[in-house]
Amino acid sequence: MATAHRTWNFFEFVTRQPSQADRIARIDALATLLDTAIVMPGTQIRFGLDALIGLIPVIGDAITTAMSLYIVREAHALGAPKLLVARMLANVAVDGVIGAVPLVGDAFDVVWRANRKNMALLLAHLDNAVGSTCHEASSYE
Repeated sequence: MATAHRTWNFFEFVTRQPSQADRIARIDALATLLDTAIVMPGTQIRFGLDALIGLIPVIGDAITTAMSLYIVREAHALGAPKLLVARMLANVAVDGVIGAVPLVGDAFDVVWRANRKNMALLLAHLDNAVGSTCHEASSYE
């Protein structure tokens, strides 16, 4: 009795284009990791790797800015209009410039949360474009 058996193809898996939902989930997870993944014990203060990596002078802020720009690039690839991309770039620029100031910039990173703001902007746009209410954009700021 012959059974249909499909073997797993590594190259098919690697070259597969992610769906829109996969891309959104990936950049949302990155935004959370950068801005709100860690809770300061005994407080309600949330921060992420942006604030921690930003403690490394010069290169730390360059790394986190590059990661933030990846979120903007993905938003563009998902069809975000130029004005929305410009707003997202402005959020990243403010985060990068003020975040580069030693110590003050790291405290600013905890409060500003550019990546969460950018996800809220993107999700609001996608909800309006589709006319659905599956994302709560206000919960991302």
